[in-house]
Amino acid sequence: MNILLVASAFNSLSQRVYVELSDEGHRVDVVLATHGAEPVRAAVRELGPDLIVAPMLKTALPEDVWRGHTCLIVHPGPPGDRGPSSLDWAIAGEAAHWGVTVLQAEAAMDAGDIWASEPFPVPAVGKSDLYRNEASDAAVAAVLLAVRRYADASYKPRPQTGDAGDGPVIVWRDFFRQDRRRVDWDHDSTATVLRKLRGADSQPGVLDEILGHEVFLHGGHPEDELRGRPGELLATRAGAVCRATRDGAVWIPELRPRKNSGDPAPFRRPAASVLAPLGAQLPDAPVPFELPADRRTWSDVRYRRRGDVGFLTFSFPGGAMSTDQCRRLLAAYQHALADPTWVLVLGPERDFFSNGIHLNVIEAAADPAEESWANINAMDDLAEAVLRTTDRLVVAALGGNAAAGGAMLALAADQVWCRGGAVLNPHYRRMGLYGSEFWTYTLPRRVGTDTAHRLTTEALPLSTASAARIGLVDRIVRTGPGEFAAETERLAAELAAAPDLAQRIAAKAAARRADEAVRPLAECRREELARMHAIFFDPEAPYHALRSAFVRKKPAASTRPLAPLDGADR
Repeated sequence: MNILLVASAFNSLSQRVYVELSDEGHRVDVVLATHGAEPVRAAVRELGPDLIVAPMLKTALPEDVWRGHTCLIVHPGPPGDRGPSSLDWAIAGEAAHWGVTVLQAEAAMDAGDIWASEPFPVPAVGKSDLYRNEASDAAVAAVLLAVRRYADASYKPRPQTGDAGDGPVIVWRDFFRQDRRRVDWDHDSTATVLRKLRGADSQPGVLDEILGHEVFLHGGHPEDELRGRPGELLATRAGAVCRATRDGAVWIPELRPRKNSGDPAPFRRPAASVLAPLGAQLPDAPVPFELPADRRTWSDVRYRRRGDVGFLTFSFPGGAMSTDQCRRLLAAYQHALADPTWVLVLGPERDFFSNGIHLNVIEAAADPAEESWANINAMDDLAEAVLRTTDRLVVAALGGNAAAGGAMLALAADQVWCRGGAVLNPHYRRMGLYGSEFWTYTLPRRVGTDTAHRLTTEALPLSTASAARIGLVDRIVRTGPGEFAAETERLAAELAAAPDLAQRIAAKAAARRADEAVRPLAECRREELARMHAIFFDPEAPYHALRSAFVRKKPAASTRPLAPLDGADR
């Protein structure tokens, strides 16, 4: 079928629905609803879709569109749930299970007939993590079922109410406002504080006051040792700040100044960097890379060993990796190399692997060009360390999405294992960049020169299945998000026990020597960085405007995110 996706943003869910429907053989296009109704109408007139699907929509579809075409709305709530803040209510209410419902569009919000629904578990993770993983899995399953039912033409969607009274119970949930999110530091328990923080970790944040300034808090993790007066700032670690609760403490990785605060960078950043200009002087509370299993504290980089396998885990908000984060991860990687293992697994236990350089930190820097340059060099240092590891096999374990330099960082490993359902964007063009991380070596090595050129010029998302078909991914790990880490550990133990492992490591080392003789890594890095340097230090380069618009969440200039790109950034 010819399917048009209408979305408020081409976000993780919109991209996943796009790639999954494309894999099913449908012709899929996308239009953004951020510029009003007319671009949506124009796309409908131009494409004449058989079906319209709205995977993520913050505004209503034009009435003439939903009256003239079958339009399916993806609602992140179970049947009968209505309202704009469904996941927020699920987390606030400590729901053990929730659901996604695919509804037919009509005049009243979320009131249309039900084409499909799918339940999912609600683990104690941030809302954005839940949205990208358990909710996304359920949404795709429900969309694919709804599309099959529509194509069959014999299925009759189920009304939410009916004369027989057999429809789902209707529950309207209002917009989840800041007054419900506010933390009462004197009275809220640590568990309550964490639930509030996790319920707004990406958007909209929890509005609070620190050092006399209103800021939004983003993300929250427990602390088991530090203590203080409720609300007191206790320490920093890796850019995060620790704050006391009435019965413990929590780590808050990021803060966002209010837009009217006078801060020139009113977007999410490492918490310590936001507080530094306000005069915050907090002690550093470092922890080693290897922590006891019973420690309940936050660290964004950890190492552990199980038998002959080392596991280097990391988790950076939004998948972005700043200069500092890259350097700390490199230090942890070098620590892992000092441990005599046969296999080293690199990646988070769930959610984002990496999206490359940290655009928010760069945008906030006094000199964004210099910070861009430092960040890409730190990314290259990390990728080069992985590429030059010849005494063991390195596995990049992608429990979630990866893009740009983060996707290329994964390709530096010997094997790439990816959870089914993750979305990959192995390209840089939509940010106006040429790219580095040794992609001109690793990408053609895996998929061939022609496919590498197509991937980096078309700049389209890939499903895990499509990535595996072209050789970008070696193994699809078909588990739920919560089971990925355990299954990866099992598979890594099998790899470490393989009888031919020593020969495979020797063959890897020989191949690296042969490749080095043909084109040294230093030459590859120099050529890529020369292109990146020219972009970073050219004030007229599109990268600067694209970065600023992305960080400051300005509406996309084009309403058609899959439109071919011109050659200005190549």
